[in-house]
Amino acid sequence: MKVAMTVWGNRISPVFDSAQTILLAEIEDGKIVAQQRQFLPRLVASGLARMVVEKEIDTLICGAISERPAQIIQQSGITLLSFVGGNAERFLEAFAAGRPLELFRMPGCQSITMNPPTADATVPEEESSEL
Repeated sequence: MKVAMTVWGNRISPVFDSAQTILLAEIEDGKIVAQQRQFLPRLVASGLARMVVEKEIDTLICGAISERPAQIIQQSGITLLSFVGGNAERFLEAFAAGRPLELFRMPGCQSITMNPPTADATVPEEESSEL
């Protein structure tokens, strides 16, 4: 499984829309087998979402995320796990092992939002000029 997580230092980036670094990880049999960090270009949030889609990941993990980029992610077949925070490595290890993630929910959030991809939707091209 290919996973992407927006990060800020050693923590999950609190806001997807302004993230500057992404952690890409490969998970197999409950273990992290590869990971790398990549700096992200300065893009508007929907352009950033489309760039994440191009990386062909299965799951995006992030803090808060605006509605439009969340739609782009989900409509592209990516599971979105949002409104989480904390130490990025610890979260990734817990996620890979299938452990409960409630301790990582952002303050003020009742639960972690895990949205599976939208099965029959397509990504609108109306904002392609923002790339």
